[in-house]
Amino acid sequence: MRVIELAHIMAGPVCGLMLADLGADVIKVEKAAGGDDSRRFVPPDINGEPAAFLMMNRNKRGIALDLKSEQGKQVLKRLIKDADVLIENYRRDTMERLGLGYEELKKINPGLIYCEISGFGRTGPYKDRAGFDLIAQGMSGLMDITGEADRGPVKVGAPISDTTAGILGAMGCLAAYAHKQKTGEGQRVDTSLFEAAIMHTYWQSAICFATGESPGRMGTAHPLNAPYQTFRTKDGWVNIGAANQRNWERLLECLGAPELGEDPRFSQNSERMANLDALVEVLGVYLEKQTTREWLDILEDAGLPAGPVLTIKQMHADPQTIAREMVPETDHPVAGRVQAIGLPVKLSATPGGVVAPAPLFGQHTREVLVEAGYSESEIAAFLESGGVIAGDAISEAAQ
Repeated sequence: MRVIELAHIMAGPVCGLMLADLGADVIKVEKAAGGDDSRRFVPPDINGEPAAFLMMNRNKRGIALDLKSEQGKQVLKRLIKDADVLIENYRRDTMERLGLGYEELKKINPGLIYCEISGFGRTGPYKDRAGFDLIAQGMSGLMDITGEADRGPVKVGAPISDTTAGILGAMGCLAAYAHKQKTGEGQRVDTSLFEAAIMHTYWQSAICFATGESPGRMGTAHPLNAPYQTFRTKDGWVNIGAANQRNWERLLECLGAPELGEDPRFSQNSERMANLDALVEVLGVYLEKQTTREWLDILEDAGLPAGPVLTIKQMHADPQTIAREMVPETDHPVAGRVQAIGLPVKLSATPGGVVAPAPLFGQHTREVLVEAGYSESEIAAFLESGGVIAGDAISEAAQ
């Protein structure tokens, strides 16, 4: 699969990196004036290279085009002829104004899969609005169900709508690619940050559909099962998932509190949910008697789902993270040895992975143009016009 990525910052680049990690040839097309905006998300940087850009653009080749110029458009259209997928996350009609919309490009390549990732999708009353993760989280209901009940709305710490929209875009591209393999026909793939955030409300939406009421914020507790949340220990915190009846009974065995099983407030899940505050208070008395590590040993020995609350740094060093190859390293020509987050899907016959670092600005422009069939004289003319930027013109273009 060959992918042309005309995307910046996060949602579109996540789509591209998912496909790249799975083995697609992803050519990232950056704007001639400074490239992807995430190149300016500093600090932090690694030897002058922005950490954010390095994370989101591994496994991709990079070229730089001025799509407002005829030369830049000409090059992109040449690349489209042999592409399977184009990814873009511009505001609606931006690509059409450039003469690069789906209807125009499918004349060049009827099999093109044209993936559009936007704030609110390409239809509906909000189709022209700009979208950001914060806005999507608020409008999707996510912020209303995140955080403690007695405090204001809270954004999920990670840009979850951006990331999920990218994954959904990649899923849509793969479904469209399967269709293309059978029919030769391309199509549009349209997803948004808004819909990606809505996806994460499955349980809470089910409750609302059934009761007519929004469930609201519950901290770390589960809206349907208890106990299933974070508890304080003698020296910190532990997450316990005793969400079904057998795990509840295991938890009572671990606590040495069989009498709680006879308490009518806690005998079944429905009663535990109805008396959640009292349940948490009672369990806290037991759990605060020992350290997190002591409880983890006890709970894991009993086969009860439990885990610590790790920092990001601790997660990176966790043996399971390492065993699952979730912190791979690549050698970058400027930044040096760079760590990344690995591919979260393991395939037995066609395993993917992180094998190449993010590109320098315009690093692969010449290489890609040669592959597209351009002669050295044509490439020189493009570079002279300024419609195309190559790696050897990086320092000049950055000024």
